[in-house]
Amino acid sequence: MNAPTPQADGHLPSQNHLLAALPTPEFEAIAAQLELVPLALGQMLYEPGSQMRHAFFPITSIVSLHYVTESGASAETAGVGNEGVVGISLFMGGDTTSSSAVVQTAGHAYRLDRHTLKQEFNKAGTLQRLLLRYTQALMTQTAQTAVCNRHHSVEQQLCRWLLLTLDRVPAAHELVMTQELVASMLGVRRESVTDAAGRLQAAGYIRYRRGHIGVLSRAGLEASACECYGVVKKELDRLLSDVHRR
Repeated sequence: MNAPTPQADGHLPSQNHLLAALPTPEFEAIAAQLELVPLALGQMLYEPGSQMRHAFFPITSIVSLHYVTESGASAETAGVGNEGVVGISLFMGGDTTSSSAVVQTAGHAYRLDRHTLKQEFNKAGTLQRLLLRYTQALMTQTAQTAVCNRHHSVEQQLCRWLLLTLDRVPAAHELVMTQELVASMLGVRRESVTDAAGRLQAAGYIRYRRGHIGVLSRAGLEASACECYGVVKKELDRLLSDVHRR
């Protein structure tokens, strides 16, 4: 049985699947250190090589993990929503990472200081098992993203990205997102995103206006997406099945 305590504005730690799956004793060991924080669109949580001080457990926000080249170009390697945690380097043996983390969808997250996270992780209890299982799921997503970006069209990539976003914010029918940010995440030119979004809009699957993408037909997006969306979703569901059961 879990016992997350209510927080301001109705936000609960249990809105994050990993925190919700913790047994009461393990949750209570970190509850006092969990801090509810707002995350703004475009906010940088950490940059390549910087010292990481907190892990973030999103509840209503989505964070995009990016790799940034020396020229300044970037592409998303994975996204993290209420199914996971940002900052796996903290418990995988390093306090820094070569990637960056930027807020893709504004909302809230609970953050936990690195010392508390490491202390509880090293107890080798349920928290450790959940975090390692999630890390494997994140690795699957990263590998599939690399394949998708190399072999599939921008339109298919956009459909995959939109569907994964909808899975993490199920109540949303309109996403606040500029084409520039989408282009940065997919690692393509803005004009390519404009063309792909235009085709999806013409098909009646989305409605696009500056800074907002409204989803009109999820079924249409699923039909237009490549197999990568299904692979990632199936693997996430399989690896985190014990999280969902709890």
